[in-house]
Amino acid sequence: MSTDDARERIQHLLVTGDNRLKQGVDPQKARESWEQALEVAREAGLEETIRPLVEVRLADLGEDSARQ
Repeated sequence: MSTDDARERIQHLLVTGDNRLKQGVDPQKARESWEQALEVAREAGLEETIRPLVEVRLADLGEDSARQ
């Protein structure tokens, strides 16, 4: 997978996770999308760039779960 393809896939997975959360889908599904984005980033050598984005989302997910 080229770097451009990986970036596109990562963006898609991040947005998919965000949308799932906004639509009230099981938060685990959002988590899975974000973790897949991180895996694609790892394979493409982009982990250092993407990890902070995923960590923020996962942290927010944890806070949202704690509030419910």
